[in-house]
Amino acid sequence: MARAPCTSSPSPAKVAPTLFLPGAGGSAAFWGRVANHMHLDGRFLAWPGLGDEPSRPDVQGIDDLVAMVLDALDAPSNIVAQSMGGLVAVKVALAAPEKVRRLVLAATSGGVPVADLGGSDWRADYYAAYPHAARWIGEAREDLSARLGDIACPTLLLWGDRDPISPVAVGERLLALLPDARLHVIAGGDHDLAITHAQTVAGLITRHFEEN
Repeated sequence: MARAPCTSSPSPAKVAPTLFLPGAGGSAAFWGRVANHMHLDGRFLAWPGLGDEPSRPDVQGIDDLVAMVLDALDAPSNIVAQSMGGLVAVKVALAAPEKVRRLVLAATSGGVPVADLGGSDWRADYYAAYPHAARWIGEAREDLSARLGDIACPTLLLWGDRDPISPVAVGERLLALLPDARLHVIAGGDHDLAITHAQTVAGLITRHFEEN
């Protein structure tokens, strides 16, 4: 299959629109600390029906979230995604590479089988924390390994070395499969490294966006 490159905009990466995608917690506020450190006025999506977010009848699975993101991309943009949001971001980049300038994938599956790489089962803890969350999120698994080579846009992979849900081995697998990717492992980082290590994460993303 021919590789479908993401767009190469003549505008500087630092002024490209940026879309922030949360994980299964669903809150648009998840990336707020990072964006504040970056002094970046991005767009922050929330996921209907996940975490404590109110549900919508038209959102019943991952592909509906992908459709939400595609609708939100009015121009070629950077996408910053956490955990389950990384799977959404990967599917967006495969569906519409011309809309994605650069990717940042943090502590995600990114479309590879996490359990095979030592990831723990997060579902019991998740539903204990969010008892009203949509049940479909617990079955949202997809192996896109064979297609990841089609994503040619520059991708920054951010992992914590203390993340039991998506261990570093997952980031290493994505690094091997994505044609233009770099992996940065943050010492002491857990699954919520974008919150606990927001300043470090912000600096890494800023440098990624400003690279030629």
